[in-house]
Amino acid sequence: MNTNDIISSGLLELHAAGLTSSTEASQVEQWLNEFPEVAAEYAAITAGLEAYAQSTGVQPSPSVKERIFQKINEDQIGRVVAMKESPVTIKTGGVPSFWRTAAAAAILLLLGSIALNIVNYNKYTQANKDLETSEQSLASLEEKNKLMEADMSVVQSKYSVPVALKGLEAAPDAAAKIFWMKNTGEVFIDPSNLPETPQGKQYQLWAIVDGKPVDAGMILTSKQGDKFRIQKMKSFGKAEAFAVTLETEKGNPTPEGPMFVMGKM
Repeated sequence: MNTNDIISSGLLELHAAGLTSSTEASQVEQWLNEFPEVAAEYAAITAGLEAYAQSTGVQPSPSVKERIFQKINEDQIGRVVAMKESPVTIKTGGVPSFWRTAAAAAILLLLGSIALNIVNYNKYTQANKDLETSEQSLASLEEKNKLMEADMSVVQSKYSVPVALKGLEAAPDAAAKIFWMKNTGEVFIDPSNLPETPQGKQYQLWAIVDGKPVDAGMILTSKQGDKFRIQKMKSFGKAEAFAVTLETEKGNPTPEGPMFVMGKM
């Protein structure tokens, strides 16, 4: 068999698509090693099929694929019969070269489409994750913005009377600030400069009314965004001073722990 017969047989296209039998594959490998022209043609076929599969994103229609694979099945049947008659005979002319090339192209297209779908699915999944992360970050920023706006509304209110609470002997460097609303009697505290509380302890605010400490509520010690938020406490129509002590977590009806800060109205 000369090189022209080999090239026109269609076996090179089938081998490029992985459709040859073991006997045919061995024969093709022998040709590739023996004939440089055949090797060059085979390289051109594989390169052309790969380029075509990559550049074409359209699936073959069901009718075309059905006709292709029906023809391939017929070829397989014919090949088996031929081998029974003569095991060493390689049938090369049973299927036109066009159909062999089309079968190889269809399979490469199918494999390329599957790979493309996997890539697109992974990109879609990653995009969803990125979108979810962005939405969570945006929601967190919006929540922080709302808290900041609430803090500023207290600080900037024309009815707000600020009262500085200064550190005492138990914590000289401690500080806090009270915002008393003279129109409503509402009390807010900014405890951002109080030391961290020990395990099992919590700060408690007291209003000094008629010379006696009155419970004004427990101060939250959890941090949000590395800063304590201004917290609303119990309301008082009048108070002479405010103080903060360190008590048990649930608080006490009267001060029992050390007093950390205090400030007069």
